[in-house]
Amino acid sequence: MLAALTGLGLSTAAGLNAYIPLLVVGLIANFTDQLRLPQEFAWLSNGWVLGIIGVLLLAEFVLDKVPVVDSVNDMIQTVVRPASGGVVFSATEAAARLDGSTWMSHNPWLSWVLGIGIALAVHVMKTTARPVVNASTAGVGAPVVSTVEDAGALGMSLIAIFLPVLVIVAVAVLALFAWWAIRKVRRRRALRRSPV
Repeated sequence: MLAALTGLGLSTAAGLNAYIPLLVVGLIANFTDQLRLPQEFAWLSNGWVLGIIGVLLLAEFVLDKVPVVDSVNDMIQTVVRPASGGVVFSATEAAARLDGSTWMSHNPWLSWVLGIGIALAVHVMKTTARPVVNASTAGVGAPVVSTVEDAGALGMSLIAIFLPVLVIVAVAVLALFAWWAIRKVRRRRALRRSPV
C-alpha cells in the first residue's frame, strides 16, 4: 500500500513538473538503496537518461517562468506530464512487486492509468490557474507561482519516496489550496461582471 502512496505522490508531482519526479526517482534509484527499480524501469537510472531529463528540466524551469511562454509550454506539457505520471507511478508500483506486493502485479495496467489520470488532473488545474495568475498580476506572478510549483513537485517527490504516509496529507493540502484558488478566481470574475 505504501508503494501506491509513493505512486500517488510522484504522479501528483508530475502534474506540476514532468521532469522533477523522473529525475528524483532516477537519482535515488541510481545512488541509494531506498528505491529499487525492476528491469523494465532500469533505464530511469541510466546516466544518459538522467542527463537528458536534467536538460529538459532546465528548459522547463526557464520557460515556465516567462508569462505567455508558460501557457504555450503548458499546452506542450499536456502530453508529457501525464506520461511522466504514468511512468513514475508504474515504476514505483513495479518496484513494490520486488517487495512482494501482489495486488498491483495482478493489475499492472492500473498503475499506468492511475498515474496518467492523477498527473493529468493536477496539470489541468495548473494550466487553468496560470493564465489567471498572469492576467491578474500583469505577468509578475508567473515566476513566483512557477517556483512554488517546482518546489512543490520536488517536496512531493521526496515525501512520496521517503515518507509515503505523508502523501495523503500533502495531497489534501494541495486539494485545499486548489479549492481556495478556484473560489478566489470565481469571486474576482463575479466582481468584474457586476456593475460598479
